[in-house]
Amino acid sequence: MKFEPVQDQPIPPSPHGKVILVGAGPGDPDLLTIKALNAIRSADVIVFDRLVSPEIMALVPRGTRRIDVGKAPKCHRVPQDEINRLLLSEARQGHCVVRLKGGDPLIFGRGSEEAADLRAAAIEVSYVPGITSAQGAACSSGVPLTHRGLATGVRYVTGHRARDAHLDLDWASLANVDTTLVVYMGAMNVAEIASRLIAHGMPGPLPVMAIASATTPREARLISSLQNIAIDLENKPLDGPVLFVIGHVVSLHPDHAASLANMQPRPTADA
Repeated sequence: MKFEPVQDQPIPPSPHGKVILVGAGPGDPDLLTIKALNAIRSADVIVFDRLVSPEIMALVPRGTRRIDVGKAPKCHRVPQDEINRLLLSEARQGHCVVRLKGGDPLIFGRGSEEAADLRAAAIEVSYVPGITSAQGAACSSGVPLTHRGLATGVRYVTGHRARDAHLDLDWASLANVDTTLVVYMGAMNVAEIASRLIAHGMPGPLPVMAIASATTPREARLISSLQNIAIDLENKPLDGPVLFVIGHVVSLHPDHAASLANMQPRPTADA
């Protein structure tokens, strides 16, 4: 079923403001939940970030106010504290505010941080889950997150820290070849991530998939290995936020067999 852009006017503001933290999913509007679509259609204000696809934003009714608070690496246009204050201000004016987030609001979406501030101010808050970026990427690419004989579990980690702080992950724990490792927002630090994992025991030839804009017409993928992913991504950059899937499951992607001939370590950017 295809959702068409809505042309109707938004519902008038309610007497008591509230905030709905809505997961917009990985980008394809057909992957929105019905509850998410209903929230978008009933909002007085949509506060969205750069991970929300244009196709999703096309579903916002005309006349609904839109506030872009998108962030990019090393470019925090609207700091998180300011976003929290914005949500609070809009809700106090009696508006139904939809905070629209890519993927799911409770998986690296800072939804719980925003909810805590709002609840502390006695503002009504609710959540609408979304299909995660990792799930969307897996189904779109055909690379499973778990597979019998290849991966007994999956772990999600973020590849950056707030305010670009030091990346202090538990590398020894993450370097487990029996577990698929999914790294969100890791493009800027992929060289460090790969070298740390190899240093803690992950094999260099372990396959890696980098994917951007999964489930949308702009989807782009790069199949590589842990030892080569940084230089390969530098030579063939992907546009937009990049998700990395690291593990034996990537060997199930059709392009992996074609890439085996190129699995020898390549010179680093510093060489």
